[in-house]
Amino acid sequence: MIVGDGADTVLRVIPLGGLGEIGLNLLVLEYGDTAIAVDCGVMFPDEQMYGIDVAIPDVSYLRALGDRFRAIFLTHGHEDHIGALPYVLPGRSVPVFGTPLTLGFVRDRLREHGITASLVPYGSDAPRVGPFTVEPFAVTHSIPDSVGLAIRTPVGTLIHTGDFKLDQTPLDGRLPDLRRLAELGGEGVALLFSDSTNAERPGVTPSEQSVGSRFATIFRQATGRVLVTTFSSHIHRLQQVIDCAVRFDRRVALVGRSLIAHVAVARDLGLLHVPEGTLVDLAQARALPREQVVLLTAGSQAEATSALVRIAMNAHKQVSLDPGDVVVLSSRVIPGNERAIGLLVNHLCRRGAIVHYERFGSADERVHVSGHASQEELKLVLNLVRPRHFVPVHGEYRHLVRHIALAREVGIPAERCHLLEDGDVLELDGDTARRGERVTAGRVFVDGKGVGDVEDEVLRDRRHLSEDGLVLAVLAIHQQSGDIVAGPDLVSRGVVAEEASPEVLEPARDAVLEALAAINPESRTDPAEVKEEVRRALRRYFKRFERRPVILPFVVEM
Repeated sequence: MIVGDGADTVLRVIPLGGLGEIGLNLLVLEYGDTAIAVDCGVMFPDEQMYGIDVAIPDVSYLRALGDRFRAIFLTHGHEDHIGALPYVLPGRSVPVFGTPLTLGFVRDRLREHGITASLVPYGSDAPRVGPFTVEPFAVTHSIPDSVGLAIRTPVGTLIHTGDFKLDQTPLDGRLPDLRRLAELGGEGVALLFSDSTNAERPGVTPSEQSVGSRFATIFRQATGRVLVTTFSSHIHRLQQVIDCAVRFDRRVALVGRSLIAHVAVARDLGLLHVPEGTLVDLAQARALPREQVVLLTAGSQAEATSALVRIAMNAHKQVSLDPGDVVVLSSRVIPGNERAIGLLVNHLCRRGAIVHYERFGSADERVHVSGHASQEELKLVLNLVRPRHFVPVHGEYRHLVRHIALAREVGIPAERCHLLEDGDVLELDGDTARRGERVTAGRVFVDGKGVGDVEDEVLRDRRHLSEDGLVLAVLAIHQQSGDIVAGPDLVSRGVVAEEASPEVLEPARDAVLEALAAINPESRTDPAEVKEEVRRALRRYFKRFERRPVILPFVVEM
């Protein structure tokens, strides 16, 4: 497939997300009159993003490219690589290339938003877009159908590993294509982009199959229901749960919309094998003896409205836990979610459940293994490829720094290693690379159905409310004379204990009255002036308690 044409110039590498953070992956490659993107993902909120659903990359630079932006190439189907497509494609309809499973997940996601797009599966012929020819090659990750990309350009071949590990015993038998990596390295690679997530971890990441033996032990010992939660896109992990259920004569029910959707796509593509009669609905599962039931549930990151959190709080309409039931949290803890997951485990224990979760990487509790390469695998890829230039991607700043140190260890010169962050520009021209002028990059917050309607100051206000509380001051003033007709009535939340409120709030009310009495009557006829005076008075008052609540005056004119 050929799209567009190009003109000779320098190659510009422009990360708009994914460098300096986990998530938001979006890399732009620009040459002449053509630009393409690799991945287009979201970041899920941490404890500092109060009330936010997701964050997406700031794509203002991408939109400014106009017709020069011609295609998106996807490495795999995780949300941090595909989740921003519904917010990007409406502004610029371009073909999206990917593997069948990846595009299946994308199609479902776009359908939820009422968006149609040109989804093109990788085929035997490498797609060409202007001066770019993109060849996918197999890698192993925590989701099937993952690929790296070899991108041929007028300045040389670029390799993007995507998210990967070098699993030599993958569950589906699809090995990482190390031979192709070595061939490309022998031909000469101008620039390597490589996954940095586990750059701090020594050794080699364990195979996905190592989780299966631990599952078998847990299932064998379980006397009640077994509940397993993992990422709904982790098809290999779901397969191992289903295999164990079949082995130990249990039926499987799915709890959570995303699980149901992803299982359906994977089964349709032949990537998830479920024997006839294994899957049952929740009503059937409730009628079965507990020792014959497995529930696959959403909520591996303790999301507030997820099925597992509601089950743990004894608030789920269809599922309840009995003492002796087993719960397996089969996923890594995303940074920022530690406290929420700790609380989830506590609530599960209160229900009498036996909880298995990753404890400091203990092999005895290995109910999860990473999908990302550790140090020895990263060094092997560097040695196979031997790139002229190297850019670590997909990681927080410390991961990128450590990955460059690994590159130095295998002999890549320091001047050939480039530590980029979102918005940085690297320009390649033949054998040389130099920094270009930075472009606009950052995060756009999505809250509900809105995009970009939650600014930084809104998050600051939410943080302020959560940390310091709220005081609402209501009063009525005479429109002509400025006399106080009623109030001020003060209501506080999160400032003082309820039983102490009268003794704290009565003096606060007096402080407001004194402040208003000190200004002239004409000023009191101006609601804006009254509001500001109330704010000042209450700020001064609460300062003596070392409190700084959000103060909201409400003035009624009569």
